[in-house]
Amino acid sequence: MNTGRHSAARSSGFTLVELLLAITLMSMLMALAYGGLRATTRATDRGQVILEESGRIRMAHQFVRKQLNQMLPLAFMEVENKEERVIFEGSRDRIRFVGPMPGYLSFGGPQVQEMTFINTDKGLALVISHALLQGFEEADLYERDPIFLMDRIEQASFQFLGLDEQGELTGWTNSWDTPENLPLSVSLDIEFEEEVFTHWPLLTAAVRIDASALSGLPGIASGCSGFSVNLVMR
Repeated sequence: MNTGRHSAARSSGFTLVELLLAITLMSMLMALAYGGLRATTRATDRGQVILEESGRIRMAHQFVRKQLNQMLPLAFMEVENKEERVIFEGSRDRIRFVGPMPGYLSFGGPQVQEMTFINTDKGLALVISHALLQGFEEADLYERDPIFLMDRIEQASFQFLGLDEQGELTGWTNSWDTPENLPLSVSLDIEFEEEVFTHWPLLTAAVRIDASALSGLPGIASGCSGFSVNLVMR
């Protein structure tokens, strides 16, 4: 009788081996579940970062495109020891021109704008400074902090397309040597750091403004023939 009861008790319980096996299987399942949850969280976070970066880059791209699209052939200074007026300055890392600013920043009329790349603790950053064209002095551009557009840039460059003395295309160049004229096109190419998962669409702005509509405004550079504005992305 007693032997039978002990045998029944042993058959209705778990051995140590079975218990350890069950714990091991449960641990493996929990590890797999945690790994899947963690991977999903990482994918969601990365997707959110990409969306935020895409939105930030898209807004900066649209802003730069709009400002280039609205460039005006208005002189903002004179070339030293010459009678020529400066309406556009350009180098690999900086451009300066005249145009309207958006929204409340447009108060006072056309403004001298400077887009440039500066070094920050997050790589290169694209910023814009602006000052009223009326009574403009170069120091006016730096009276207040520039407007931040984007950072985490690995390398970037402006390029310009113009005409030579024979009226032939000069090809793309990183410097603009005829400040009394607007270039035919301005290109902006940007490469971000590896941690940025979104690419900058190459922006090429063909500058063609109808200067006859601006003939009554002060500071119009002589020799600005009629053109129209068109912006092309490639």
